[in-house]
Amino acid sequence: MFTIQPQCDSCGECRECCPIDGAIDEGSPYTINTDLCAECGACVDECSQQAIVEQ
Repeated sequence: MFTIQPQCDSCGECRECCPIDGAIDEGSPYTINTDLCAECGACVDECSQQAIVEQ
């Protein structure tokens, strides 16, 4: 499972690269909808803040 940490600056890079619509919810910080997330890791690689971590 991936989570988004407080250092997320809500830039939207993760939402743009995510292959699943609705898996990443807007906010400050963004959140990952674990029911929809495919755990592909694309968002982890894209995040410039290194705010997305696997738990």
